[in-house]
Amino acid sequence: MKKPVFIYSEDMLRYKFNEDHPFNQLRVQLTYELLRSSGALEDSQIVKPRMATDEEISLIHDKAYIEAVKKAGEGTLNAVSAENYGLGTEDTPIFPGMHEASALIVGATLTAADMVMEGKASYGFNASGGLHHGFRGKASGFCVYNDSAVAIAYLKKKYGVKVLYVDTDAHHGDGVQWAFYEDPDACTLSIHETGRYLFPGTGSVTEKGQSDGYGYSFNLPVDAFTEDESWLSLYETALNEVTAFFKPDVILTQNGADAHYFDPLTHLSVTMNSFHAIPRIAKKAADRYCGGKWIATGGGGYDIWRVVPRAWSEIWLAMNDIELKGSLPMEWVEKWQKQAPVTLPLTWEDPDKLYKPIPRKQEITEKNALTLSKALHHIRDYTKNT
Repeated sequence: MKKPVFIYSEDMLRYKFNEDHPFNQLRVQLTYELLRSSGALEDSQIVKPRMATDEEISLIHDKAYIEAVKKAGEGTLNAVSAENYGLGTEDTPIFPGMHEASALIVGATLTAADMVMEGKASYGFNASGGLHHGFRGKASGFCVYNDSAVAIAYLKKKYGVKVLYVDTDAHHGDGVQWAFYEDPDACTLSIHETGRYLFPGTGSVTEKGQSDGYGYSFNLPVDAFTEDESWLSLYETALNEVTAFFKPDVILTQNGADAHYFDPLTHLSVTMNSFHAIPRIAKKAADRYCGGKWIATGGGGYDIWRVVPRAWSEIWLAMNDIELKGSLPMEWVEKWQKQAPVTLPLTWEDPDKLYKPIPRKQEITEKNALTLSKALHHIRDYTKNT
């Protein structure tokens, strides 16, 4: 029987801007070790990533940009050129070996894609991926190469498939959306905090695609302080309706963990209840509509100690039909508590009263429901008339 694959190598930790940067790939190692300590990740399921070739990366990124990234990582890119390419900024500082580290993350997502499409694995997970803000010729929002966009283009070219991209990061998946905005064979669905308060400021419900791609871009910008019930209601309803409408051959999910209440960069009130449910709902949709072809990546997530390892572990647990409740493995907690600047959680779940009641809960819920209706109205009209 085919099993899911977990794409992992310690080399993934080389994607590191600096010690003080909020984007910290130590979270990938924390997730890996949590799963190992839990007995949920077998040696036979761990697959080392390959590095993506320049040709593969250029399915999305300009060759001049790829060369600029190489020069930046070698310390030979001048400041003016760097600025033009979004490199050397506060968000995306230059670091040694930048191209190689970024190409490995792209290659990890392509490794997962190939194994799923060639029937060597039931599902594939690359926790280091999900760098959804990268543009054709510019780095943005901590993202150098956009592994998700490259994977979609790669899947379309190599396997001739229709791809549904589902993004549950609190930040809008702008780089992926714009890459396929005119493409009817790549459908994007993003649920995120409204751009009124949060980078990158895009992802309005009116962004529906254009030209041949009109009607294949779906955005659910939710209000600040949105809680589990409203978040999951929008996500599950939209995923089921969009999947039934689009009929994808494969689903690629980006699983940012920054919608959590503890995340320092966002303003949502989502708990581990949602991160337990999100991948299970995605798996159910993949199993129902595309023969189980599901590839998952990580994404954002800036509380790397209390949130990300548990949230991303839930993706892998869902892929393996494993339910873990109650206490986290004490060996994991004791090892990492020595380094953590915060008190680590002791259980898979969050406590019931993680935060004080939200005063505008009803108003937020109703507003989000209206957003859902606006986002899906054209497929609901289509379904009604066919």
